[in-house]
Amino acid sequence: MTAPATTAPSQEARRGTEERLTLTSSEITALAHLYRGEVYRSTIWRTRLDTTTNWAVVTLGVALSISFSSPGASPLPLVLVGVLILLFLMLEARRYRYFNVWRARARWMETHFYAPMLYDGDLHMEDEWQKVLSEDYLRPRYHVSMFVALGRRIRRNYLWILLIQSLAYGGKLVVHPTSVESWQQVIARADVGPLPGEVVIGVGLFYVLSWAGIAFWSYRHDAALAERRGKESSSSMG
Repeated sequence: MTAPATTAPSQEARRGTEERLTLTSSEITALAHLYRGEVYRSTIWRTRLDTTTNWAVVTLGVALSISFSSPGASPLPLVLVGVLILLFLMLEARRYRYFNVWRARARWMETHFYAPMLYDGDLHMEDEWQKVLSEDYLRPRYHVSMFVALGRRIRRNYLWILLIQSLAYGGKLVVHPTSVESWQQVIARADVGPLPGEVVIGVGLFYVLSWAGIAFWSYRHDAALAERRGKESSSSMG
C-alpha cells in the first residue's frame, strides 16, 4: 500500500520552492550589484546624518563662545541655540528614515542571502526573503516612524548636546557676572525681556525632559522589537 499523498510535499510544491529559492548565476550577479548599490546609498545618507550633527555641535560651540566671552555677556544665545538644535534634530530624524531604508535592505540581503551562503551548515533564516525584498522595492515605505527616528538620534548624539547646552546655561546663570548667592538671583538672571525667569527655566526643563522621554520610549520600543525578533522568525525589514 502506498503512503498517503499528504505525508510528503508534492513534486509540484517542491519544484515551486526550489525555483523560488534558487537563483541563476546572472541573477546572483545582479543581486550582488544591487547589494553594492544599497550599501553605497546607505553610506551616503550616513554621511548626511553626520553633517547635521556637526551643524548642531558648531552652533552650540558658537553660542558657548558668545555667552562666555565676558562676565557681562547674556545667556540668551544658549537659549536661542536650542531652536537651531531642534531644527537640526528634525532634519536628522527625517534623513535617518531614508538611511534606514537602504540600511535595512542591505542588512536583509546579508542575513538571508550572504550569511546562508557562507555558513557551513543548514542556515536559512526566512523562506520568503526574496518576496519580502521584492515587495519593499515594489511598494517602498519607511521602516521606522518619525518618533522612533527622533529617539534613536537623541540617544546616539543629541542627548549629549542637550546636556551640554543645559549645563552651560545653568553654569552661566550661576557664575556670571558674579557667583550666585540665592535662588531668587538665579531666577532674576534668567529673565528674558517680558518673560520671567520661572517661565524660561520651566520651558527649558520641559524641552530637555521631553526629548529624554522620547529617547527612553524609543529605547523600550527597540528592546521590545529585538526581543520579539529573537523569539520568532521576522518577515519584515527595518
